[in-house]
Amino acid sequence: MTNHVRIADFAANLGQTVTIKGWLYNARSSGKLLFLEIRDGSGIVQGIVSKNAVSEEVWNRAAALTQESSIIVTGMPREHPKRPGVYELDVHDLTIVQLAQDYPITPKEHGIEFLMDHRHLWLRSKRQHAILRVRHEVVRAVRDFLDNDGFILADTPILTPAACEGTTTLFELDYFDDGKAYLTQSGQLYNEATAAAFGKVYCFGPTFRAEKSKTRRHLTEFWMVEPEVAYATLEDMMVLAERFLSFIVARVLERRREELKLLERDTGKLEAVTAPFPRLPYDEAVRMLHEAHLAGRLEHDFVWGGDFGAPDETYLAQQFDRPVIVHRYPAQVKAFYMEEDPERPELALCMDVLAPEGYGEIIGGGQRMQSCDRLAHRIAEHNLPREAFEWYLDLRRYGTVPHAGFGMGIERCVAWLCGLEHVRETIPFPRMLYRLRP
Repeated sequence: MTNHVRIADFAANLGQTVTIKGWLYNARSSGKLLFLEIRDGSGIVQGIVSKNAVSEEVWNRAAALTQESSIIVTGMPREHPKRPGVYELDVHDLTIVQLAQDYPITPKEHGIEFLMDHRHLWLRSKRQHAILRVRHEVVRAVRDFLDNDGFILADTPILTPAACEGTTTLFELDYFDDGKAYLTQSGQLYNEATAAAFGKVYCFGPTFRAEKSKTRRHLTEFWMVEPEVAYATLEDMMVLAERFLSFIVARVLERRREELKLLERDTGKLEAVTAPFPRLPYDEAVRMLHEAHLAGRLEHDFVWGGDFGAPDETYLAQQFDRPVIVHRYPAQVKAFYMEEDPERPELALCMDVLAPEGYGEIIGGGQRMQSCDRLAHRIAEHNLPREAFEWYLDLRRYGTVPHAGFGMGIERCVAWLCGLEHVRETIPFPRMLYRLRP
């Protein structure tokens, strides 16, 4: 019986007869040789079928293969004679599990709408494979960093009774006889409760925003990791965000360089991502935007008091060779739970981490409001139902402390690391405005 191995493990099986189970990615013929590109999920290998080395039956099977036919192949792996670290398979036997019908995605150019309509098949391409392997590495790095830094994973609900990030972007549904429930915008409020129990916690899961945005940065369903820390300040979060992002980038560069190469990513720009990051007060950012407008580098002027749009974030980030932390925004443009700056109460103790190269905000967070009375006032100011937040106010009644946290969207981070134009390629099955398909 031959040994069933993965293509990724060929280096440890050179000179042995092995069996791989996979699909035909592509094929070409050269007289009495067939060159089969075979994928098995772990990698792609070129299988060489020699007419003189196999039976007529095996040769005919190999010659009849269509793109994406499922096959079981037996042969002997060897290193490519001119490309160290690249392996080939001398094919001895081949069994067809299923001869695929005409595959709709061919080597020719296809429009993005066609590819998104065939997302369930597009996932098999080399490019999508590389992107999702980088995503996997990002997720693994996130968990490794937080787990090794003393954080506890504390899962939070997906169904919630009230808004966390504003009432205009909630997905609403009926919840039995209890009225309405909403798909979570963030696990942060629950995180504050678990942080008061465990000190350092994080949640990691899907979050939802019902905003009708069709930009390259937006999805209606995305994955977010949210660390929360008791006895922590805004400054602590800026330091944590620097360490966190630097670790993730270094891990991807270490383990997924081949995928980045396939994606034609300029890794030199990623290698500059090391702590500390530049720190930019909101006031200074506004001054930079205003001066850029006067100099003709930005079409629109920016007025103090607003939140930044994509062109503003892009311009600011372009002034630095690594992520930049913009902090202390006006409280009026931030969530109700943000702590006030004691020196300037009109500002919130908050931050956004802007990725370079036009990828915008990838981390947002800050210090949470500590006073029960001030928080109750904020809840009223934002016209939120007091009864839905009594438990949240309890966290200020019983052992309140300075505490802080942030959230990072996985898809935006992956888009930045891979150098992608749109976040839709960063998740297996993206959920976007007007698109709810496999």
